[in-house]
Amino acid sequence: MIALSLDPIMEYIVIRDANARVGGIANCLQEKGCSMLRSLLVILTVLSSMSWTATARADRKDPKLKLAAQKGLDWLASEQHRQGYWEANQNQYRVAMTALAGNAMLCEGSTTNGGRYAKKIQMAVDYLLETSQANGLIGYKHDYHYTYGHGFSMLFLSQVFGEEEDAQRRQRLKEVLIKAVQFCGEAQTPDGGWGYVSAKDGNNFDEGSTCVTQVQGLRACRNAGIPVPKEVIDRAVEYIRKCMATDGGVQYSIRGGGSRPPISAAAVACLFNSGEHDNETAQKLMKYCDKNITGAGNNAQMFGHWHYTHYYYAQVQYRLGDEKWEKYFTPIAKQILSQQSANGAWKEGHVGPVYTTAINCTILQLDNGYLPIYQR
Repeated sequence: MIALSLDPIMEYIVIRDANARVGGIANCLQEKGCSMLRSLLVILTVLSSMSWTATARADRKDPKLKLAAQKGLDWLASEQHRQGYWEANQNQYRVAMTALAGNAMLCEGSTTNGGRYAKKIQMAVDYLLETSQANGLIGYKHDYHYTYGHGFSMLFLSQVFGEEEDAQRRQRLKEVLIKAVQFCGEAQTPDGGWGYVSAKDGNNFDEGSTCVTQVQGLRACRNAGIPVPKEVIDRAVEYIRKCMATDGGVQYSIRGGGSRPPISAAAVACLFNSGEHDNETAQKLMKYCDKNITGAGNNAQMFGHWHYTHYYYAQVQYRLGDEKWEKYFTPIAKQILSQQSANGAWKEGHVGPVYTTAINCTILQLDNGYLPIYQR
């Protein structure tokens, strides 16, 4: 048996990126000058540890929550079109809905290689790969608000990439993600944000929600070992800072619009993903969110963009540790379960049941710990 001491390398990996997977770990090891054999042993050890921890968390979950999530995912599985996509109301957001639904299935522990929803995930991956354009956009120029789909697709496909065993599909994923990152950088506005379409197509219009979607997608790609220019992330983080109002919340855009709890929750998740947990901007945002989301009684009653808000705010609370997570998650989970339909779907909101069901399933399974982008 080979004795393996991981101390200095593991410390480096954890400090550099707590979400590292195969691609990210391999990059770290290469920079440290490790041999191929040692690199392989480290990667296998880390992945084995991550898999065991995630499985242990999933096994401890309240059976009611597991059942609710499974019913929701089963409903999503039944709603997938034979071409591999999902869509919102009025045939909108096909790319975004496909990425969100596929991502929710990944949170259950399934991958393209196996699990209850493996075939559904494979179909979603194939659909999104087919929508990749020559300029790097994942989606189509005529798509409604196509940057949402592009950002969510970078997130979803990068999580698949880290676990993909099929060499041909893995290579295709890598090519698509590299081009997607390039498109994202080129679509960024001079102020550092993103709009519903690229800067060129939208006359440099930008706003907070699409900015956060791009940053999280870029961060997920970086975690998976896809090169992401640091300056693109830095400019986006600076954009968020410039969007902050005097009350500590984030406005609709850099041009104003007033502080908004949903965008503020998304912004603080974005900063956490970027490794900025403790700086002044993040702390101000947390105080605003504590007051205007959890402190305002919003956990007990649905409000506008509730699902969008808690999709991101749940990620923040989970990263803060078990004590804060349990205090936050208990009422949120109760609220989510109370709204579930008999067929497993959630139907609140104007976007449509695929959207709310995918988000609720993601929140309910966040602490499974299967996806690197959501891990502590």
